[in-house]
Amino acid sequence: MTNDILMVRIYLSETNHGKRKTLMQEILTLLQERHAVQGVTVFRGIAGFGASGEVRADDILRLSVDLPLVIEFFDEPKVAEAAIALLDDLIPGGHIVSWPARRYGTTALPMRQA
Repeated sequence: MTNDILMVRIYLSETNHGKRKTLMQEILTLLQERHAVQGVTVFRGIAGFGASGEVRADDILRLSVDLPLVIEFFDEPKVAEAAIALLDDLIPGGHIVSWPARRYGTTALPMRQA
C-alpha cells in the first residue's frame, strides 16, 4: 500500500439536497458503497459564508439552521480521482478541492465482514 494519498474536501451547506436525501447523505453513501474510500469525515461549521456573502451562523434564537458542512476524504490518488469524477455531477461547481498528501505510520488492515 502506498503512502501517497489524495485529500479531497467538499464544501456544502446543510440544506443542499440530492435526488432522494440530503446531499451529504448521498455523498456518504456513494463514497462508502461505490468507492470504499479509506476515510471520510463530515465537519459541521458554526458559521460561514459563500459566494453570495450571506453569513450563516449557529444562533440559539433560530429554529431552522443552514450551517456549512465540509466533507473530507482520502485515498490513493487513482481511487480518490475516480470518486471525484462520480461526485462532480452532484456537487455545485467549484465546491470540491484536493491536494496531494502523505500518510505516515502503519496502516491498520480493514475489518473483514463475516
